[in-house]
Amino acid sequence: MSCIDVKHLSKSYGSIDAVHDLELSVKSGQVFGFLGPNGAGKSTTIKLLTTLIPPSNGTLSILGIDAVT
Repeated sequence: MSCIDVKHLSKSYGSIDAVHDLELSVKSGQVFGFLGPNGAGKSTTIKLLTTLIPPSNGTLSILGIDAVT
């Protein structure tokens, strides 16, 4: 079972896609990170994963619990 499971997660600001169709699965004990240039959506992705901002589309579950609704 995944601790974090993300399917088709997207965040748009008007016509700008900050994150588009993200798929991610993190298992217990697994370590991961985000690398990319400025404006790639790293900070937005972390804010989505921590539920600081709501996604425009997609699902996010943490320990099997829906974190979007």
